[in-house]
Amino acid sequence: QVQLIESGGGLVQTGDSLRLSCAASGRTFSDYAMGWFRQAPGKDREFVAAISWSGGTRYYTDSVKGRFNISRDNEKNKLYLQLNSLKQEDTAVYYCEKGNRLSASFEEGNYDYWGQGTQVTVSS
Repeated sequence: QVQLIESGGGLVQTGDSLRLSCAASGRTFSDYAMGWFRQAPGKDREFVAAISWSGGTRYYTDSVKGRFNISRDNEKNKLYLQLNSLKQEDTAVYYCEKGNRLSASFEEGNYDYWGQGTQVTVSS
């Protein structure tokens, strides 16, 4: 069993930054890729960013490229998402998800565990 606990969300203003964290336990963290997804009110969950087991490959959805940065610390069993230049459309619940393979993926079908999520709200 895998447990994923997200933290770091909050209420910020347009242009601000946040750093989300995800603490993982239950399996060897470096055995799998990780990803961040988000879900805004009334919308489907969408892919945000993914990172391979080693951190060598990273993918981002187009709307966050150049603003968000995904990283991981395999020694600490932690995943991070640095959110910069936040926009109102970034408002959502952000979920940390565990991949079912080593390689990064933008397809949610390639993830098998997720946390409870952390709320990010960006006001004007």
